[in-house]
Amino acid sequence: MAKIVVLGAGISGHTAAAFIKKKLGKKHEVVVVSPSSYYQWIPSNIWVGVGRMSVDQVRFKLKKVYDKWKIDFKQAKAISIHPQGNQEISKGFVSIEYTDPEKAGATEQVDYDYLVNATGPKLNFEGTPGLGPGKNTESVCSCDHAIHAWEKLQVCFQKMEAGEKQTFLIGTGHSMATCQGAAFEYILNVSYEIRKRKLEHLAELIWITNEYELGDFGMGGAFIKRGGYITSTKVFAESFLIENGIRWIKRAGVFEIEPGKANYETLDGEKKSVAFDFSMLIPGFSGVGLKAFGKNNEDISSTIFAPNGFMKVDADYTPKDFEEWKAADWPETYRNPTYPNIFAPGIAFAPPHSISKPMKSKNGTAIFPAPPRTGMPSGVAGKVVALNIVNLVKKGEHELKHRASMSKMGAACIVSAGYGMTKGSAASMTVYPIVQDWDKYPEWGRSIKYTMGEPGLAGHWLKWTMHYMFLHKAKGYPFWWLLPE
Repeated sequence: MAKIVVLGAGISGHTAAAFIKKKLGKKHEVVVVSPSSYYQWIPSNIWVGVGRMSVDQVRFKLKKVYDKWKIDFKQAKAISIHPQGNQEISKGFVSIEYTDPEKAGATEQVDYDYLVNATGPKLNFEGTPGLGPGKNTESVCSCDHAIHAWEKLQVCFQKMEAGEKQTFLIGTGHSMATCQGAAFEYILNVSYEIRKRKLEHLAELIWITNEYELGDFGMGGAFIKRGGYITSTKVFAESFLIENGIRWIKRAGVFEIEPGKANYETLDGEKKSVAFDFSMLIPGFSGVGLKAFGKNNEDISSTIFAPNGFMKVDADYTPKDFEEWKAADWPETYRNPTYPNIFAPGIAFAPPHSISKPMKSKNGTAIFPAPPRTGMPSGVAGKVVALNIVNLVKKGEHELKHRASMSKMGAACIVSAGYGMTKGSAASMTVYPIVQDWDKYPEWGRSIKYTMGEPGLAGHWLKWTMHYMFLHKAKGYPFWWLLPE
């Protein structure tokens, strides 16, 4: 019997655990360790953050699903990985600390034959003083954050209804934050809600971003086919903001948030500030803080993890100038090169470098987006890792068949611009591949045939449908495995 331990129950970890158990059945053991009792469909948190969905519409309890699948669920956070075991335990194991109220604070050592690190990111609010819920800005990175954002947003709406002007600052809260897409969706939805209430004359909306040009989205921007023409995501993004009456500040690295004021540095090296009444800024991401120890309890964290805390996988981490970056630098199997029974799909893996061109201010501050690995890429990578582990269990060591490099993988994205079944809107986009391959596609960096975008009401219907489709899949309802990642 093989024992597979999955750390994390987000899109990547939940997908991996589901497929591993389905393919291996009851002859093998699958354990999921997650600090939360819930699975949450994070892409819909923006709708929670504007009051269009309740929290229970975007999340569900994990234990019921895992009990049905015969997966052992431990509500706990992983503390450390011991890939060689130690003096008492001969196998690799993880140390965990329970967050389950009935066992809170208790620790356990969980051994494994294969380990999937799908812990995702730490929301590094501490990386920007004053940033985050409980401080001076809001977030939609989790259900709880989105609920709080909606509460604060309602206060602003009440003030506007009383005739008081309000300024909304939304975007990135760190000079190297990613997930621009989520923040972009949120500002468009806030704008929609303001217009729906006929309060736009009392609102100033400001988009602040570390992107060199709008529409970069952490993937270096893209050229898209639309209506028979080829345009850039820069034009696409700017058009959306202009149509919604939103002004923007780009090439900005936010470095401090004071009550009602964000301080930022520009690529020109200038220090500036912008005032706000309401602000939702995405934090920088880092690894969750896992440590790794050898057989004699020596710290081997630097062997397994990159300096940012994400796990090293089968990527080329050789330092290179931007002009030397290649599509082949990106991982395909998400397998750790030192310990081949450990995998890290989703946000947990360390990318070889950014996708966007690195930029520094005159003061030497890096101001550009880190690479996104959320949504569809996380799900695909989770499934690929699952299928490879299944084959390793059944066949033993061999060349891994299933691969999913982001430089060979396409992605579909639907950018919500307002929730409404008759007046809602969204931009439906596809890019292929996610990471540019300038050798294969020298003109555009991507296949222009499969990189396209179109805004409209149909996009909202599609995003709304996908919300329920992916929750159907995550809950393990009939034929869940037939639905795409």
